[in-house]
Amino acid sequence: MLLPRAPDDIVAANTSRVGNAGDRSGLFRPGPHTDRHAASPATGMRGADQEAVSITPEPKGVPGAELDAAQRELLRALLTTYLDRVPEGVSPLPRYDGQAALDAVHIAWAGGTAPGEPHYYRLQGPRLLVEWDNTQRDVNHAHAVWRDPESDFGRDVLAAHRAAHHA
Repeated sequence: MLLPRAPDDIVAANTSRVGNAGDRSGLFRPGPHTDRHAASPATGMRGADQEAVSITPEPKGVPGAELDAAQRELLRALLTTYLDRVPEGVSPLPRYDGQAALDAVHIAWAGGTAPGEPHYYRLQGPRLLVEWDNTQRDVNHAHAVWRDPESDFGRDVLAAHRAAHHA
């Protein structure tokens, strides 16, 4: 449990790259999200609360290695929910078949634990960041995202190549 209060939205926001948790330079939040987030554009939090939910290179939460057999199966099923939704060649799901890989996946929670309360969770491990929040519109508007922080879909590969090899 990171906090008893859930962040207002996905913590990594919609930046093109998951980087320093405090770096929101690429953040784009149109419409109603913009006005109500005076503290942090993504979380609506400040100070110690913002730090508690921030995404760090070292995952927060409980590692798969500390779960019992039944809990590990639930973790695997939760991973499958996200990673089995994409074509076989793209999904990293086979990476998590092994015991060691599943041991390295951490699950972290923020918010209420009773039905109908705003809540947030994330799965974080090597080359994995899954986030879910259901906090808006009376807990009737969920967001979910799966990302590979090392090779995200939003990365401009051509720009990186030009910068490295044609500057």
